[in-house]
Amino acid sequence: MKNIIVGILTLLVVGLMVMTAMGGRAFHGGEAGNVIEDMGSRTAATSQDSAPKAKDDRVIEQDKLRALREKAGNIGGFKVSKDYKSKCASCHGMNGEGIIGPKLIGLKGDVVYQQLLDYKAGRKENIVMKGLLMNLNETQLKEFADEIGEFEARAAAQ
Repeated sequence: MKNIIVGILTLLVVGLMVMTAMGGRAFHGGEAGNVIEDMGSRTAATSQDSAPKAKDDRVIEQDKLRALREKAGNIGGFKVSKDYKSKCASCHGMNGEGIIGPKLIGLKGDVVYQQLLDYKAGRKENIVMKGLLMNLNETQLKEFADEIGEFEARAAAQ
């Protein structure tokens, strides 16, 4: 009895697949394919009518470049240590401007040092920070804090 039911269901599914293939919507584009073709021809026609001038293109490209620099944190702004790059820059940005983590530029070294100690001791909760600081000693934390404390002066010198 089970074999008969499975056989009937199999024939039904195969029949539906054949009917769909013959209809053309799923496999041959059908109406959905025509809609996409129409959209492509409309955008091509409108882009030819409203083509920007060369001077406008230059301004647009400069705006895009400025936005990209701001988003990337202006990587070439000033030099930072390899340790900062490997441990901090992915969240706080190459220049301490903040990406995922908070902005560090403008903080004083002793404030940063105390915050690092708090993260390491668990007084401030942040799993990522605790994991990064777990194997660092207080001297290394002080070096990070001093470097971050100098960011504002380094940025002003640029």
